[in-house]
Amino acid sequence: MPIISLRLKDLIRAIRACRTAQDERDLVNKECALIRTSFREEDSENRARNVAKLLYIHMMGYPAHFGQLECLKLIASPTFSDKRVGYLGAMMLLDERQDVHLLITNSMKNDMNHQVQYVVGLALCALGSICSEGMSRDLCGEVEKLLKSTNPYIVRKAALCAVRLVYKVPDLMEVFVPATRSLLNEKNHGVLLTTVSLVTAMCQVNPDSLSHFRRFIPNLIRILKNLVMSGYTPEHDVHGISDPFLQVHILRLLRILGRGDQDSSEAMNDILAQVATNTESGKNVGHAVLYETVLTIMDIMSESGLRVLAINILGRFLSNSDRNIRYVALNTLLKTVHVEHNAVQRHRSTILDCLKENDISIQKRALELSFALINEHNIRSIMKEIMIFLDTAEPEFKSQICTNILQVTDKYSPDQSWHINAVLSMLIKAGAHVREDLVSGIICMVSDAEDLHGYSAHKLFFALRDDISQQPLCQVGIWSIGEYGDLLLADETGSDTPSEVTEEDVLDVVLKVLKSPQSSQITRSYAINAIMKLSTRFSSTLPQIKSIISQYCNNLDTELQQRAVEYGAIFSKHDGMRSGIFERMPLMGKGGTSGGVVENAKLLENGEPEKEQISLVSEPAPTAQEPSLLDLLGGDVTPTVAPPTSGGGALLDLLDMSPPTTLALPITSGGDFGGLMDLLGGPGDSTLPPPPPVSQSIPSIIAFEKNSLKIEFHFEKNGTNISITLLATNSSNLPFSDFVFQAAIPKTFKLQMQPPSGNVIPAHNQGNVTQVINIENPQKQPLRMKTRINYTVSGAPVLEQGEVNNFPPELNQF
Repeated sequence: MPIISLRLKDLIRAIRACRTAQDERDLVNKECALIRTSFREEDSENRARNVAKLLYIHMMGYPAHFGQLECLKLIASPTFSDKRVGYLGAMMLLDERQDVHLLITNSMKNDMNHQVQYVVGLALCALGSICSEGMSRDLCGEVEKLLKSTNPYIVRKAALCAVRLVYKVPDLMEVFVPATRSLLNEKNHGVLLTTVSLVTAMCQVNPDSLSHFRRFIPNLIRILKNLVMSGYTPEHDVHGISDPFLQVHILRLLRILGRGDQDSSEAMNDILAQVATNTESGKNVGHAVLYETVLTIMDIMSESGLRVLAINILGRFLSNSDRNIRYVALNTLLKTVHVEHNAVQRHRSTILDCLKENDISIQKRALELSFALINEHNIRSIMKEIMIFLDTAEPEFKSQICTNILQVTDKYSPDQSWHINAVLSMLIKAGAHVREDLVSGIICMVSDAEDLHGYSAHKLFFALRDDISQQPLCQVGIWSIGEYGDLLLADETGSDTPSEVTEEDVLDVVLKVLKSPQSSQITRSYAINAIMKLSTRFSSTLPQIKSIISQYCNNLDTELQQRAVEYGAIFSKHDGMRSGIFERMPLMGKGGTSGGVVENAKLLENGEPEKEQISLVSEPAPTAQEPSLLDLLGGDVTPTVAPPTSGGGALLDLLDMSPPTTLALPITSGGDFGGLMDLLGGPGDSTLPPPPPVSQSIPSIIAFEKNSLKIEFHFEKNGTNISITLLATNSSNLPFSDFVFQAAIPKTFKLQMQPPSGNVIPAHNQGNVTQVINIENPQKQPLRMKTRINYTVSGAPVLEQGEVNNFPPELNQF
């Protein structure tokens, strides 16, 4: 009984008529069963039709692997229609991971020698689609013969197949190189196009071949010039441009050949200028050619005037109504702005207009380019447009915008007043999107602007009165109110429209932030600190402040509870010191709002400061300008903190030595302050200690000297306490960065290492790094020390280990 099988057209119509997915699956399963039966019965008459239906089923996502061998049978068929379906099925159902595809190698080789060009084309297309490494090596000779054919159709197919073989097996490139020179002299545009593609693939796969193919640059320039200067040719014309596909491919190949080669770039300058000036830009075809020309100009070592011409072409693209063209122009300008910054600046107004686009991708690229264009001359105008855009920007943009604003204003601000105003305006507009790690930088910036403390406090106070939902804004605002609350009452705004603010108004705002469910724990900590600071700035609201502090002594939040208990102890036991403890913080020094680069000033021999830029490390050493904890409490003391040790074991175990202690606070109190623990209710001792004895003079020693690094030890001794001042200098031509000095001594000693004065040792002995090492020798033993020194020179880390045994004998005299 003959099998009733649907035609492909009927199968497509039946599948489209299915109303549910189950109906479709039932129909496909039924048809697949009929196709399998037909294959088993060797129905050669309907084999091509069944394979065609199977390919459609495969395109819909159903399994069709059982038809692979039938494709091989169709390929071996002498009929062209069967071969066409067979090769199509092989390209869709087979790949190099399946062993079945190796069976068609012989059929492909026979078809490549076929008299009919279309059969040869089928074999070449299939080889380029499913070739494996072994198949490529077996048939590359046949492809190379076909490249020398006089039939343009076969040459085009062979060249494209050769491209695939070169990418698959780069070693085969040598087989096809000899044929490329003659093919570049062909007049057929299709042959030229495929040959240029083949040469491009060879240059990308093997950069060593660039020197060989640079000989073809005159031929490529001649072909491109003929295309640009020739008249109308109907067979190659596309919207008034002669064969734009060939032009684009030649320009792309010229870009590869001219990159990094001065002679090749000079040879291309004239033809690139002709293409840029003679190509019409009214249609997308012209835009494609001009865009490829711009990429080539910017990538090779072209002349400055030619680069300006390329930037102007991109500027015209920005005025195009097509959003795709504008996006391409912005993306390309962003890549080239560092090369021709002044040329891109001429199109600044057009770039800023792109911020008003509704397309989010164009907005993103325009925003990145706008920040890249900012310098000290145009920051006012560009920041004005960016601030307007910040109001309507998408939420996912605002975080990056705020970070970039902080970076560029920190770097290019014309004056401190404008800097403060710009950052505070950004904080008010989009404070919720400021990263948490940048809040401390903004606080440092506000602190540094000494003449604008009142203005900053007023602006932040009124912003908080209207909105307390933005946590970074609340933290900066509450800190400013706590520090400069008295300036709010004094009305030192620096503006022409003063406003009246009372103590109750200020306290209400801080209390609202403290009690708000939107406030985070960090923000509440800022708020309770600010309330305590206001107790020394305000007078009429002091009872209310005491009441607020006492209420939070039983708060469920342990952080707030601990702060409230400590502040309550100050009110009850040390109220006389409260004004000294919570006095206004000193200027923090220039820390920068972006956390990226700071400027460190050093004095030259003539007394004038010289500024050098120092990149911050992850845990920078505190500088001499940083206030210590006890400075804020009003005591005349200096805490010593040991730098963190790295790794630990080997150095510290030498000579049975113990690591340095992590924290020690020797307190010399003054007034009625008897100790830090008194803040928690402990007994105090108001008696002053006796003055320390005068230290004896001890000669200094050179503890380390190697590779231009010299470390000297200077000593002071009081009884069993030894103070060593380390002085590190650098006599080389390069600065030493990331400097860390570590020391280990026997366990009978006690060691404290204070933070170093910095981590960069300037070159030519023009500066130094100092560090104080305190050693207590209760058992009066001879001093020995193991050292480990780390620093970086030109990006290369250096590690030095040593031992100091030449301590002066005066250290051992007690």
